[in-house]
Amino acid sequence: MKNLKIGGVPEHFNLPWYLTLRNKEYTDEGINLRWKDYSGGTGQMCKALRDKEIDMAVILTEGIVRDIINGNECKIVQVFVESPLIWGIHVANNSDYKKIKDLRGTKAAISRYGSGSHLMAYVNAESNGWDAEKDLDFEVINNLEGAIESLPKGEGDYFMWEKFMTKPQVDNGTFRLVGECPTPWPCFVITVRNEVLEEDAESVQKIIEIINTTTTDFKNIPSIDQMIANRYSQKLEDVQEWLSLTEWSQKQLSIEQVNLVQNQLLKLSLILKKVPAHQLIALPKKS
Repeated sequence: MKNLKIGGVPEHFNLPWYLTLRNKEYTDEGINLRWKDYSGGTGQMCKALRDKEIDMAVILTEGIVRDIINGNECKIVQVFVESPLIWGIHVANNSDYKKIKDLRGTKAAISRYGSGSHLMAYVNAESNGWDAEKDLDFEVINNLEGAIESLPKGEGDYFMWEKFMTKPQVDNGTFRLVGECPTPWPCFVITVRNEVLEEDAESVQKIIEIINTTTTDFKNIPSIDQMIANRYSQKLEDVQEWLSLTEWSQKQLSIEQVNLVQNQLLKLSLILKKVPAHQLIALPKKS
């Protein structure tokens, strides 16, 4: 039995992994795959990959591209979710800020530096014509729970997070949604440590095949919308809207997509240089 550990955010995007693990599909192929939730998101998972705490991660594209360029010895083996992530821009319900333009020069609450909430604050700043050096400041709040606690106290002025996962907090009056910022690229990729790719590419390939079989027909699973609503405390109509907007993938990032991400990160001074695509992506070798 091969032992591998994979990490991801505890969000509805990753329900296909839960289903395949519940059904012991990896065990049937001689793979003991263990899942670990990372509520702190991409920055926390980048560290876990570096520390060899996990072997694989389902992680935000822009975050892992930046971290690989900065020395994380991993490669992207496939896109997991092809569609953009729709980042909601939230303020506390008791905040005086009403529109995105009001947030210029205020403090963004982020899960940690290098996280999606950190990097997308730069993308949002650029799309609104802000000066990243002058108009961005940050408050580390760790995760969604940290934002729920911190924003009403004035510890951070706005918080960017996937808008459907934060919809319950908008509905109950904790947050107000003042805008949206979709990623300009596929949002989630599957990343594997180089050491694992070199030593056990066959198991990685088998894991990819299993998850791809599930994501191909995921939307057709009977009552999948109700299952997601129950598991993630979402309204059924919100889940149905989210499903209509979300597309899983069974393909690798294209060279064009790799360049798009790198060009944006370079433009925002989030990386110092671009690297050849082969340093970022790899296809597991088939047995």
